[in-house]
Amino acid sequence: MPSMFFIRPRKGLRIADPESGQYLPEAGRLMPRSGFWLRRLDDGDVEEVKKTASAKEATAAKEK
Repeated sequence: MPSMFFIRPRKGLRIADPESGQYLPEAGRLMPRSGFWLRRLDDGDVEEVKKTASAKEATAAKEK
């Protein structure tokens, strides 16, 4: 299994996960470090987020 990283879309962009077809939430999500997501990162479509307590809380709130 590939390593994981926490990413979120750049402001104003909606990026669909090719596996699920769902959009990456604005607060971000833990995703596999795959070729698809690394290309989105290189293109500037997403940004990597260093997960902090507030990021965890924001993710938990969005998932409720």
